[in-house]
Amino acid sequence: MPETFHRTCNVCEAMCGMVLTVDDGKITDVRPDKEDVFSRGHICPKGPAMREVLEDPDRIRHPMRRTPGGWERVGWDEALNEAATRLDEIKRAHGVNAVGLYVGNPTVHNHGSISLMPFFARALATRNRFDANSQDANPKLFACMMMYGDQLSVTLPDVDRTDYFLMLGANPAASNGSVMTLGDVKGRITGIRERGGRVVLIDPRRTETAAWADEHHFIRPGGDAALLAAMLHVLFAEGKLDSELEAATRGLDELRAFAARHSPEQVAEAVGIDAPTIRRLAHEFAAAKRAVAYGRVGTCQNPFGPVASWLIEALNVVTGNFDRPGGAMFSSPAVDAASLGRKLVGNHWGRWRSRVRGLPEFGGNLPASVMAEEMETPGDGQLRGFVTFAGNPVLSTSNGERLARALAKLEYMVSIDFYINETTRHANLILPPTHSLEHGHFDAVFHTLAVRNTVKYSERVIAPAPDTREDWEILYELGMRLGGLKTGNRLLDGAMRLAWRAGVKLSPDRLIDVMLRTGKYRLSLKKVRQAVHGIDLGPLEPRRADKVRLPDARVDLAPAALVADAQRLDAWLGERAGAGLVLIGRRHLRTNNSWMHNVRSLVKGPDRATLLMHTDDAAKLGLAGGAPVRVVSRVGQVTAKLETTADIRRGVVSLPHGYGHAAAAASMAIAGALPGPNVNALTDDEMVEPLLGTAVMNGVPVRVEAVTT
Repeated sequence: MPETFHRTCNVCEAMCGMVLTVDDGKITDVRPDKEDVFSRGHICPKGPAMREVLEDPDRIRHPMRRTPGGWERVGWDEALNEAATRLDEIKRAHGVNAVGLYVGNPTVHNHGSISLMPFFARALATRNRFDANSQDANPKLFACMMMYGDQLSVTLPDVDRTDYFLMLGANPAASNGSVMTLGDVKGRITGIRERGGRVVLIDPRRTETAAWADEHHFIRPGGDAALLAAMLHVLFAEGKLDSELEAATRGLDELRAFAARHSPEQVAEAVGIDAPTIRRLAHEFAAAKRAVAYGRVGTCQNPFGPVASWLIEALNVVTGNFDRPGGAMFSSPAVDAASLGRKLVGNHWGRWRSRVRGLPEFGGNLPASVMAEEMETPGDGQLRGFVTFAGNPVLSTSNGERLARALAKLEYMVSIDFYINETTRHANLILPPTHSLEHGHFDAVFHTLAVRNTVKYSERVIAPAPDTREDWEILYELGMRLGGLKTGNRLLDGAMRLAWRAGVKLSPDRLIDVMLRTGKYRLSLKKVRQAVHGIDLGPLEPRRADKVRLPDARVDLAPAALVADAQRLDAWLGERAGAGLVLIGRRHLRTNNSWMHNVRSLVKGPDRATLLMHTDDAAKLGLAGGAPVRVVSRVGQVTAKLETTADIRRGVVSLPHGYGHAAAAASMAIAGALPGPNVNALTDDEMVEPLLGTAVMNGVPVRVEAVTT
């Protein structure tokens, strides 16, 4: 008899509900769950494609060892013992920091791995820890830490109740939302206009989201901070400020002084938006009954990512749109992952720095842009061993080709992944986890980032094959072999070792149950499991009292580090815009970074990895649309098909990220046959913003030339 399962898609952040039909152990149908309390029947092509990943013949099901004759299957105990022994040998010979760890984005989509990863990282005991946030969200998290006292006090746009939504460098029509879990993404954003509100998009490209907006404005890559400073200039000069600012904030005079130096007339030419428009946007934002500004990858991946993120928050605060309905608010999740994160990760910055370039740690991780140099540069602390978890940094970090060369020279590398991809092909050992449909799922992170408070647990859909392991079980078993997972409590660590020797495993579901029972709503995992469409817990609520965690409980509008870094804006404003081409990235609704490219239903159709260039720029260079062109940066060059358009700013070109699978063609048949280069063969690992070392992936200088035969 066919069985029906209600599931939350965990491919991206949107938490869309799905209904899956299973017959005789096979998924026969996937459709949207119209009764899901959060996504309300929305689903994108990636959800149904999860079935193809599950059934992909290229997906690894058992541990694999790389040998001179190729890859060979090994047993779990043998593989885990080997990995622990080899990593421990490197640490004993060269010090604990000679082994590094890279954690990819899918980690936060899995409650098992996100629960165990902090303990596993402590077991490794290395300072050379890296994650995907340093090419993604760190500027946003840093701004929140500086202004509110906690990097996990992340503000969310209350899109369900706002009247004016200002988006900078975000494309939710393709991403389904990012650090803003939306569910019904189109319905929620177009709903703003339907109830009489306005949606304004600022982006160097007229993206898919522009079709949902009232207006779109091209901006020079990197110009977000200057634009926001000019808007603040207008508000301060005209006194359009919240009446309660003095009592609720500090640093108001310093922010006013900073904004005073950046009038719309001073920044307009450099930014690419005329002064009257900047003034109008500032007036409209301040006059709206409820408004919210939101920035995402475009604002984080440019030379002023932390400053732009700070000024977005500041704009919300000074206009009275902080911690109130329709503005920038905080979630009240059933499982408060932020409270646990404060205990396990904490709020810190610059406690140590990378060995070669001296870039700072943030939240316990160094920026991924230093990985290659730390592997290549001899001396005490040189990276000689490496662990990757659910990540493909050769395709996702800057100067990926250099990283590939460095990985190939490591003494030992182990990857926890179920594909032999551009990164894991360099591993000595690959430990594959089960597919997400083969185990339960709870969105511990994205309920915390959701624009409405809901909770849901997804049951396992397909029984895993014998002798397989979930992600958390691999972390658990490897960590225990490395001396034991470390919680920070010696008694608890000792009890965990005794339990492991007795064959008793730590279960993430037990942790979720405890956190549900002790959380705000006093739920249980049993009750949540029974609600197959999820439980609606209500709209976002004011939470300033417990989310602003600075000593005086006042928002810091002018954190010293951010004010100091913002002085670089003056030099940027003086640079001549249009002096050369700059490269930005992009994504498509049917892709998810790199790992969904081995799914035929998602990648079929036209070439999506083209180089976008404005028609006028192509004409000046004598380049023809549809022809191959060579794109050259300081660190590398690639070839792509040219696509000319008026939907991109003059002086800007764009390549999507996640492509360039030729190196893995033998192990990923569908992805390996795709056209398109690795955009991160062009991005420069030496181009980072100085506060955090976040990679600059938007605004990379390039030249484009015809390919001659």
